[in-house]
Formats: sequence, structure tokens, C-alpha cells
Amino acid sequence: MEYFVDTFTNLIHQTAFFQLTWGNYLMVAVACFFLYLAIRHEFEPLLLVPIAFGMLLVNLYPDIMKEISYVVTDAAGEKVHLEATSVADLVRDLRALDNIAGFKVEGGGLLRFFYILDEYSILPSLIFLGVGAMTDFGPLIANPKSFLLGAAAQFGIYIAYLLAIVLGFNNEAAAAISIIGGADGPTSIFLAGKLGQTELMGPIAVAAYSYMSLVPIIQPPIMKLFTTEEERKIKMGQLRPVSKLEKILFPIVVTIVVVLILPTTAPLVGMLMLGNLFRECGVVKQLTETASNALMYIVVILLGTSVGASTSAEAFLNVATLKIVVLGLVAFAFGTFAGVIFGKIMCKLTGGKVNPLIGSAGVSAVPMAARVSQKVGAEADPTNFLLMHAMGPNVAGVIGTAVAAGTFMAIFGVF
Repeated sequence: MEYFVDTFTNLIHQTAFFQLTWGNYLMVAVACFFLYLAIRHEFEPLLLVPIAFGMLLVNLYPDIMKEISYVVTDAAGEKVHLEATSVADLVRDLRALDNIAGFKVEGGGLLRFFYILDEYSILPSLIFLGVGAMTDFGPLIANPKSFLLGAAAQFGIYIAYLLAIVLGFNNEAAAAISIIGGADGPTSIFLAGKLGQTELMGPIAVAAYSYMSLVPIIQPPIMKLFTTEEERKIKMGQLRPVSKLEKILFPIVVTIVVVLILPTTAPLVGMLMLGNLFRECGVVKQLTETASNALMYIVVILLGTSVGASTSAEAFLNVATLKIVVLGLVAFAFGTFAGVIFGKIMCKLTGGKVNPLIGSAGVSAVPMAARVSQKVGAEADPTNFLLMHAMGPNVAGVIGTAVAAGTFMAIFGVF
């Protein structure tokens, strides 16, 4: 009888009820709320479902993100445990050892191995490859002025950078946080990794992806506040047809120009343009199909769950995270505001030919921000069709956010 009692007692104490804190339960509730938004209201479900489920897993079973340990055996058979937390640290420690007879990896949670791909910017770059393969750059080519609207919407990034400095973050952390203003999750992860802000990567990525998902809620009030009903009813003329040659040359020319000016943008801009070249050249349909479907969705699963799993209660529930969430919201709101205001300026300069609503699409949430511009315009006039016009600034915003990230990397001497 005693054996059964002991066995049952041990089994009970192995359950999560005895291991979790109130913070874990709070994060489980947050994860369930995100799942509700994704499933019930379809707020970017392809992103929010894996992120929320990763958040759920790590707070129910924290060891799923357990650090990887490395064990080296010397010539005498003695084992040495290395405390390296990155590949760079591991290489450094291995070089310091002599007479290595064996090496193996011990421990390490499942999602920790996925997360390494985030830290080294592999998954964010592959996301850009897929986005490029899925996106038609035609509206941007047809209306190059869209580049100005995309650039204006990056204003929120620099506002957030200054505010982060004021709130006590160092320069690199402030730069990583500020990219949230572009509503671009992959670029946020990419820059945080490059600037060595891996401890902030989880909150930054979750904030960025959350605001991407909440674009339909956050943007419309700002758009309506700073535009009149007459402006929202403005109908824009049909875009000119774009030739196949223009679509093929565009990714090549953009890559050459942007990377020559800011070489640090090559991983993001290069992958974005490579994906688009796959799409437009017409001779690699298999690569286009793979990049825009199978590869894209595999990467989203790995990136989403690993980002969500970085939000354990211990890492997420602190003052720094609260600051990041607030700064991200401020940055995103200012980016939307700046895009709309610049749209109003263009409206005046063109004699009312530009609907200011398309300026809000200058953030990087493709194609959600463009759809929001279309929706708000249609609310003012159901016959108004702004989607294709808004796609120009939307695509320009993706490029603009990557350029902003490259600019910060160049400033801080990171390559």
C-alpha cells in the first residue's frame, strides 16, 4: 500500500500545478486571449496562432525552452560542461580547450533549437524570401511616389528610438525596440539579434506581431481622426499597366542600389527581392511555389512558436517588457499618423488626386495595412476602391523598415 501511495504522491508532484507561478498562469490566460483573437476574429491567424501556442507551451512546461548544454570529453576521459549560450560563445570556449576527445549536446528544449534560428536571423530572412515571392510590386512601380508615403510611415521608428533612450534603454536596445513602429515582426527579430539584444527579443517580437495582428483595430481611429469625410471619399485614378520587363528589373535594381548604399540591409532586402524575382521572371515556377507556400509556412510555424516560447513569465512579466509594449504602440501610432499626414500633403499638392488614407499603409504589415485603407475608404464611399493604390506604400514600407534597420546597424558598426 505504501508503494502505491508514494507512487501516486510522486506523480502528483510531477504535475505542472506544483511547478508554476501566478505569472505562468497569467501568461497562459494571455495566450488563450491571443488564440481567441486569432481564431474568433481572424487577426493574422497564421502568425498569432503559433505565437500564442508557443506562449502557452512555455508557461505550462518551461523546460521546452531549456538552455542547450555542451559537454566536452578530454583525452583523460574527464567531462567539461560548457556554459555557452550562443554559437559564438561555444566556438570561443572550444578554442580555449586542448586535447578534445569527444563532444556532444545535452539537454536543450525543443523550441530552444528553433529559437537559435531566430537569434541568427535565419528565419526572419526566409520570411522575407516568402513575402517577396507572394507580393506584387506592380502598384509601387506604377506609382513611385508611394516610396515617399512608405518613408513617411517610418517616422514612428525614430520617435520610439528617442523615447526609449529617455526611458533608460541603451542605444542598441532602443534601436531594436523602435523597429516595432514599422509593424514588421521579422525585421524586429533580425535587428534585435544583430544588435545583441537577445534578452529583449521575445517581448520585442511579441509586441511587433501583436500590433501587426491588431492593425484593423489600431489604425482606423487614427485614420479617421486626421482625415475629413471628403478626403476619405477621394477616388484615385487607375494605375498604369506595368510591363514584365519593369517587374523583372525592379528587384535587381533595388537590390543593387540599396545594398550599395547600406550593405547591412542585404540579408533582408536581398531575400525580399530574390523572392520577388522568382515570382516575376517566370522561369522558376517551382522555386516561386516553394518559397511562397511550403517554405513560407514551415518558417512561420518555426518562427511563431519559438517567438511565443520566449515569453515565459520570468522573462516577460517585468517593467522593461511593459515599456517595450507601450513604446511599440506609440511608435506604431506615430507611424500611422505620419503616413496619413504625408498623404494629406500629397493630396494638397496633387489637387486632390491622392486619398490620404493610403498613407497609413506605409507600415510594413503586408497586406493587412492596405486592406485597412481599403476598408476605411469603403466605409466613406462603398464604390471607392483603394486596395491597389494602398499596396504601393505598403510594399514601400517593407523596404523602408529594412532600410531603417540597416541604418541602425551601420550607425552601431554591426555587419
